[in-house]
Amino acid sequence: MGVFAYGAAVYLLFLGTFLYAVGFVVNMVVPKSIDTGIPGAASAAIIINVALLSLFAIQHTIMARPAFKQWFARHIPKAAERSTFVLATCVCLILTIRFWRPIEGALWQVESPIGRGILYGISFFGFGIVLYSTFCIDHFSLFGLRQVWANLKGEGVDRGRFVTPWLYRLVRNPLMLGFIIAFWATPDMTYSHLLFAVVTTCYIFFGVALEERDLSGYLGEAYRQYRARTPMLFPWPRKRVRAMFVPQRVPEDVSKSSLLFKVNV
Repeated sequence: MGVFAYGAAVYLLFLGTFLYAVGFVVNMVVPKSIDTGIPGAASAAIIINVALLSLFAIQHTIMARPAFKQWFARHIPKAAERSTFVLATCVCLILTIRFWRPIEGALWQVESPIGRGILYGISFFGFGIVLYSTFCIDHFSLFGLRQVWANLKGEGVDRGRFVTPWLYRLVRNPLMLGFIIAFWATPDMTYSHLLFAVVTTCYIFFGVALEERDLSGYLGEAYRQYRARTPMLFPWPRKRVRAMFVPQRVPEDVSKSSLLFKVNV
């Protein structure tokens, strides 16, 4: 029961953090957003903001690596592994939001109400892709709730097969594409927002490269064929590979990935 209560509390924390992060990025509703506060020295703000985003990137990168997972599994209950990863991610996001420093100036600012509405709509659409992508794979496993529920019932967790839900047939990483859309579609591209968008986009490309290297090693030829025929992030046409995928069980470490749980033909 304790593990389930822990996992459920972490999941609720994730929901609150995600919703607040949406408001933080789009500058709506929440009291502390990406552009609120009194701007200080630009150099100090850049250093602090990059350090905060780097903290998130380091946490996410290290805790997602198979070697760390194997070490981590020896110190906490197996069912709580994913919830602990989600908790660490939430803590890093909360610290970023809390200590983020605004930077004076803007690259662009759209004054037209229609233009602003369109850009806000695109940003929310991007966040919608993020959320929808989690359900295309396995939302409740991704955030640890399925594992602690199965543990409460004394059951194991079915890791599923290597399948491609429809959105994953357009791009290999629709969740990350959603983040890029959400971060760059803004009517007020302040220098604070620009720094956030640039650093997070760079990390997305870096993180995807690491993740896909792990997936290629785990899933072998089936995943390499999938990569050959499906774009990484942006849905432009790719040369089709005429090959059938052999359904495979998804290894445990892969199932903990934030990028791909299942691929279907």
